[in-house]
Amino acid sequence: MKVRDKKFIKAFGEHVKQLRVKKNMSQEDLANDADIPINQVGRIERGEVNTTISTISVIAKALEIHHKELMDFDV
Repeated sequence: MKVRDKKFIKAFGEHVKQLRVKKNMSQEDLANDADIPINQVGRIERGEVNTTISTISVIAKALEIHHKELMDFDV
């Protein structure tokens, strides 16, 4: 994975965490609401995984936000 990709993936994960915390949700809450494994939520938030569009969609729905808001972050 290229350095620029790592920065983007890390920034995305940090943004997901900020949004989750803002909604007073635990990682477990997000995982349950998005129907994804809790360890996947952690890996996304730590920037360890380049997540799929379908996972981005279910995370946005679980956070009750539009997917555009989920992708609105700076690198």
